[in-house]
This record gives sequence, C-alpha cells and structure tokens, in this order.
Amino acid sequence: MTLTLYNTLTRKKEPFSPIDANNVRMYVCGPTVYDFAHIGNARPVIVFDVLFRLLRHVYGADHVTYARNITDVDDKINARALRDYPGLPLNDAIARVTEKTADQFHADVKALGCLEPTVEPRATDNIAQMIGIIQSLLARGHAYVASGEVLFDTASMPDYGELSKRNLDEQQAGARIEVDAHKKNPGDFVLWKLSSAEEPGWDSPWGRGRPGWHIECSAMSARYLGQVFDIHGGGLDLIFPHHENEIAQSRCAHGTPVMAKTWMHNGFLQVEGEKMSKSLGNFITINELLADWPGEVLRFNMLRTHYRQPIDWTKKSVDESARILDGWASAIATGGAATPHASVVEALSDDLNTPLAIAELHKLGNAGDHAALGASLRFIGFTGATLRARAEKQAAAAGEVASHVEPLIAARLAARKAKDFKESDRIRDELAGMGITLKDTKNKETGEIETTWEVAR
Repeated sequence: MTLTLYNTLTRKKEPFSPIDANNVRMYVCGPTVYDFAHIGNARPVIVFDVLFRLLRHVYGADHVTYARNITDVDDKINARALRDYPGLPLNDAIARVTEKTADQFHADVKALGCLEPTVEPRATDNIAQMIGIIQSLLARGHAYVASGEVLFDTASMPDYGELSKRNLDEQQAGARIEVDAHKKNPGDFVLWKLSSAEEPGWDSPWGRGRPGWHIECSAMSARYLGQVFDIHGGGLDLIFPHHENEIAQSRCAHGTPVMAKTWMHNGFLQVEGEKMSKSLGNFITINELLADWPGEVLRFNMLRTHYRQPIDWTKKSVDESARILDGWASAIATGGAATPHASVVEALSDDLNTPLAIAELHKLGNAGDHAALGASLRFIGFTGATLRARAEKQAAAAGEVASHVEPLIAARLAARKAKDFKESDRIRDELAGMGITLKDTKNKETGEIETTWEVAR
C-alpha cells in the first residue's frame, strides 16, 4: 500500500517516501497563545493528528516525530497582556496570558481526540536558535540591518516565491514603498526588531529586541527535526507570507535545496455559508462548541470533508455527525480487532481521504462487522469517551427533568378527571414554558387518558 500526499510545492499528489523511515519528521504551525482557539484553528490540529496516526501505523509509533510549536512572543500577546492585566509588570502579564491560553488550547484539542505531539517547542525557549539563523543569513549575504531592524533580502534568493507562485515583480507592483522606505525591496521582511523598555526583549548582536514571526518556525523546526525534514503542514492562509518566508530563511541560512520535502495545507472554514468573523457574530471558539457537543462529534464533522476542500460548518452537519456517531457508539466500545480495517487505511493513504474512509466505515457498520468498525474508529481518534460523557449527562438531566415533570403531569391528569380544564390548561402552559411537549392518547383497553412527554428540540 503506497501513501500519497498532495504537495503544495509541486501542486500534485506524490508517493510519500521519508528521508529516514526510522525517523519520519513532521512540523505543523501551532497556536499563537493570546486568545481561545476558534473552530478554524481546530482543522489543522485534527487533520494532522490523523496524518500523525497514519504515519505511526505505517512506520511505527517510535519512528515518527511530530513537532507542533507554540508562539508565545507576539505583539498580539503584548496587547492582550496590557488589556487583561494593566497593573502587572508586562513580563508577568504576558506569562499569565500565555500560560492560561496554552492550557486552554491543550484542554480543547484533547477533547477533540488529538494525540499530544512528540515535541511542542515554545518560541521563547528558542531565541538563541533564532539569533543563530539570523547571524548565518547576514554572513551569507541574505539579510541586512536597517533602521534598527534585521531584514531578509528577498532579492538575494532567485527562486523566492516558489511555494506561493508569487514572484518579486508582482509583489513590488502592489507594494507601498513609502511605508517601508528602509527596505531594499518592498517584499523584504523582519527577522529581528528592537524592543522598547516596556516591550519584552532579548539581548542580541543588534540590540535588545524580539524576533519576527517567520524566523520562529525556522528555528524550532531545524532544532527538533533537522535542516531538511519530511512534512510541513498548516492552514491554506499560511502559504504566504509565513511558509514562503520560512522556506527562504531556512534554505538560505543552511544552504539546502528544500526546507521540507512535502508541504501540506488544509482548506478554509466557513460558518453557515459565511466567512467567520466577530463582526458577523459567527466567530465560534472550540471551547464554546464543546459546551454543547462532545469533542468526538466535532472531530467527526471536521473529517467528513476532505482536508484540502473548503468546509462549511453548520449546525445541521453537526447534528448529522452526532446521529452517525451515536449509531456507532457501541462499536467503538467493542473489543476484538486491534488494527483498523485495510479499506480504511487504504482510503487514508490516498492523501488523507477521510470522506472515503468514512464511507468504508459505513460499509463495515452495514455489514455488521462491529469489531472492524470499532477498531477503525479508534484508529482515527474515536474512543467513545466524550460520547459516553454526553450520554451520562443527558441521562442525568432527563432524570432531573422527570422529577419535576412527572408530578405536574399527574396533577394535570387529576385536574382533567375533575373537569377542572382551566387548571389543566394552566399546567400544560407551565410545562410548555419549561420546553416540555405533551401528547395525550386514549388507552384502548382501559379508556384512560395517558400522557407522554418529551423535551422540545
């Protein structure tokens, strides 16, 4: 069975062949920890978790290294720290923001059924590595110092723009040169910038400052995976400028022909047919969704769309995902087969074709092969834990509701027998206000009125 992956760099699907089958290496851009992660942020986490699981299955769990970083130095973090903790020294405020947000991110993605990455480097623990790469770029003539900043010289790299297919002429045509007059070229980007006394900073050969965004991932991937590694992943929105600039820095600093052999990008996410934004009121965090749905339902709903395609996140689709998983809950809990069914692995091996894999899961369920179905579901991250938690919560809630509803129904039936229809109607209205709908039927044998109830959806 051959694993094929779509490579953004070449714009085609290619057979995957690792540099070293005993150490398959993958890097995925992680969160900038200043706020709750939204549902769009969940997509790459889930997608590359499935790929991580597949690589472990193919090459062995001990032969795959998955690095997903945490960006904990960023101007957005600084702004959030000043807003949330105005009375604290900035460094202490930043620490509170980043720790709180990182902890929440970890809790959220765990609830989504994602494995922990092999390593999760933080930007602030890799400043020395960033400075080293910048020094190499300066020594090789790929960077320059101007107006207190160290900038990458895009003109020094003949094939800059290969990933995004943007050339320098196109970038210059749309650039506002007057805004960045200290740059040699409009597309040049910051590697290091000076920090004021009030801003976080680290000592460097160019003064106390902090790194640019792009240099962080170049430093962390090189430290933990090597100068050239197998797979680099992230969202489609990161192709330019972030991933393009990572490639430029890494290749020019190390003198390598590539940074990663395969570049993978997941598609965009919409909510109810519209772009997600706070102004539209449809900005949804993972944490908010987890309050209403098991994490496994959210995971399954995400995987029903191929990772490279745009996804429209709707309540209808989540409802449907919940119904499907509820039907498979007993299979997930079933023992038996320890390995996933070959048809599911084959589908995933075709560029992570999760819709096809799910179709194969349906076939297994329809055939009554619950052992294979359960093993395959567990393989792609479904343990049943959050489904069971929801079922237990619903059962407890139903019991609590019943303890209030049953006496009212009995009182209503008594009122009907006494022909006190005003009181009967009053109780019905009270129950309706609680979201309870009633259905009266006549028992054919006894002639008695019997009432059933349900919580209105």
